[in-house]
Amino acid sequence: MRLDKYLKVSRLIKRRTVANEACDAEKVSVNGKPARASYDVKTGDIIEINIGKTPLKVRVVKVAEVVGKDGAGDLYEVV
Repeated sequence: MRLDKYLKVSRLIKRRTVANEACDAEKVSVNGKPARASYDVKTGDIIEINIGKTPLKVRVVKVAEVVGKDGAGDLYEVV
């Protein structure tokens, strides 16, 4: 799954276009390297998001195309 879509499905970022813009501005990194929106997210990846006041660092636990609001938190764990 693309990084921008994963960020939207997991509700880490509200909209896919915002996730895409954050990737273009190098505010999102995967495994310590700036990542493009087209990066293929895999289980075990460490995603760092530097938007807002506090940076967020999460580990991908599961990748799913469709998830409800209640299940979105099960896709990642905060590191």
